[in-house]
Order: sequence, then C-alpha cells, then structure tokens
Amino acid sequence: MEQTGARGAGPLAGAARVRVPEQAGAGARRPGSPVRRAVRRNSVRGQILDALRAALVGGELTPGEVYSAPVLGERFGVSATPVREAMQQLAIEGAVEVVPNRGFRVVERGARELGELAEVRALIEVPVMLRLARTVPSARWAELLPLAEATVTAAAGGDLACYAEADRAFHGAVLSLSGNQELVRVADELHRRAQWPLVSGPVSGRRADLVADAAEHMSLLQALVAQDLGVVSGLVREHFAGA
Repeated sequence: MEQTGARGAGPLAGAARVRVPEQAGAGARRPGSPVRRAVRRNSVRGQILDALRAALVGGELTPGEVYSAPVLGERFGVSATPVREAMQQLAIEGAVEVVPNRGFRVVERGARELGELAEVRALIEVPVMLRLARTVPSARWAELLPLAEATVTAAAGGDLACYAEADRAFHGAVLSLSGNQELVRVADELHRRAQWPLVSGPVSGRRADLVADAAEHMSLLQALVAQDLGVVSGLVREHFAGA
C-alpha cells in the first residue's frame, strides 16, 4: 500500500484544479466549505484516468514527484482503487513509474525524447497527410474547419489540457480520412506522449507556443481546402519540425 503522505500537497492539493465532473445531484456547496469534485460512480476509473491525463498535460503533476493513490483518491472523493488502476494504466503508457510502497512517480523527460517522438510522428503523419492532400476533395477538408478553430480557441484561453484534447482531435480527424484506424490509434498514442511536460519545460513558455501551433492548423487546413499541394507540403513538414 502506498504511503498516504507521498506528495499530499502541491498542484493537486485542491481537487477543483483537476478536471473531474461533479457528482450528479450534489447539493450546493456551503459558503466557506472546501471545494471537492466528486466523481460519478459509473466509469470511475475512466474519469480518473482522464483527469490525471489532463493534470499531467497541464503541469499539475510534476515530473519526478511521487503521488499517492490514497491521497489523490481523497481529493477526488473516491477510494484509492480506481486511482491506482488509472495510475497503472499511465505506467503502461510510460507517463509514470511505480514506486513500491509509496505510489507513482511522474516520469522525467528531456528535450531529446521529445525530439525523437516528433521525428517518429513526422515519419508516420507527413506521408499520410501529403497523400490525403492529393486525394481528398476540398469539401471534406472544409468540414474539419470547426476542429481547427477549436484549437485556436483553446490556445487563446491558455488551457494546456483543453488545447491538448483539441490538438489531438484535429490530427485524429485528419488521419481518419485515410480509413486506417490502426494508424489513427498509433498516431494518437504517440501524440499523447508528445504532450507530456518536460522536466524543465515552463508552463508559461508552453502556453506561449499554443497560439502559433493552432495558427499552423488553420493555415494547413486552408491550403488543403485550396488544394495547394506545395504550401501543404511545406506547412506539414514545418509543423512537425516544431512539434
């Protein structure tokens, strides 16, 4: 069993900072009472996993720090079991590692690993996007404009977790036009890993990059609608070079 004192305070000391739906039918909070987000009992593990992923991307789970399942469970208003199960899934994905009798440590990553992920993503996605640019009609690309606009809105708000979801949704929708669902799954897994924070990556600096990244989505989609293959090729390669 994890020690309940492991990383009891810090970014997750207030449960309201973690994006977990409030329990349906919960009464109004009394003035001055602590803010607590209770998780609905259906699909608790999935909701906890989503919340932990959002906290990881948003910088609320600090690389190198150890977090206790019982402590996090208390923050969420659930037992330690679904938190532990969610953390074990994150361990499988490589986001955390198990620390016996203590909890889970958030993996520390450097710029080299991020660069390698960007290279692998480019090897997979760039050829597919260039092929789709030659075969998908303009009208199909135009249907994706709301998703590109959603990344712009999320970037303007500076919410890293919200942007991460919008970013993956846009890339996933583009790749889904290939009809290869296995490709979409593999690319999404790599994309998710690429969104985990660096050891020394300042949150403010990452937020500053969101607007430029979202602008590239819009420019790319506009070039695809116009079927300007030369511009598409340059934008796609540039987008992954800066990923």
